[in-house]
Amino acid sequence: MRLLLVEDDEKIATFIKKGLKAEGFAVDHVKDGILALDLALTEPYDVAVVDIMLPKLDGLSLVGRLRREKVMTPVIFLSAKGSTDDRVRGLQMGGDDYLAKPFAFSELLARVQALIRRASGTAEPTRLFCGDLMVDVISREVRRNSKKIDLQPLEYALLEYLLRNAGRVVSKTMIMEHVWDYHFDPQTNVVEARICRLRDKVDKGFDKKMIHTVRGVGYVLKTDDPAE
Repeated sequence: MRLLLVEDDEKIATFIKKGLKAEGFAVDHVKDGILALDLALTEPYDVAVVDIMLPKLDGLSLVGRLRREKVMTPVIFLSAKGSTDDRVRGLQMGGDDYLAKPFAFSELLARVQALIRRASGTAEPTRLFCGDLMVDVISREVRRNSKKIDLQPLEYALLEYLLRNAGRVVSKTMIMEHVWDYHFDPQTNVVEARICRLRDKVDKGFDKKMIHTVRGVGYVLKTDDPAE
């Protein structure tokens, strides 16, 4: 999948590019609206992530011009402004989705994937399963063996990321880049602490443990014990 990223903040752009490339996306990054307009008019993209506050040509004007030129590439707006009026204006100008800063990469990735599926006519799954664990990505309801599990927002984001990668070992770095936002301080032990709290809620009281530590590598969500 090819994605156009239009973002003038280098820190945010690096954060997004690194995560998307790790997910297999080809990312073209530009820092102003004029360069983005030239690219979007001449190159085919599966989706675009566009900051609203841009030099030379702002994101709203950029997308408005693309729509007038019949370029219907799905667009997610990024903005530090998160009011209802701002979101409505972004959608009215031709955007397909709107994400307020700061944001977790996992949410951006899920929205990008949803837009691509929608554009291709592929139905988006609303529930994720692993063994007797179920997550409803619309209502954010979590159940294990029919027992409801209440999670805090970051705990939910962490579980959803592990579940989307069920059976695959993910490192602490991967978790930090996908679940926490670009303000996150990597020198803390917050990942270990959240994994511990998540285990208390997801595994405690059940015979089979699902969240496993793979020593020296990371963590994996699966129904059977990995070799450690």
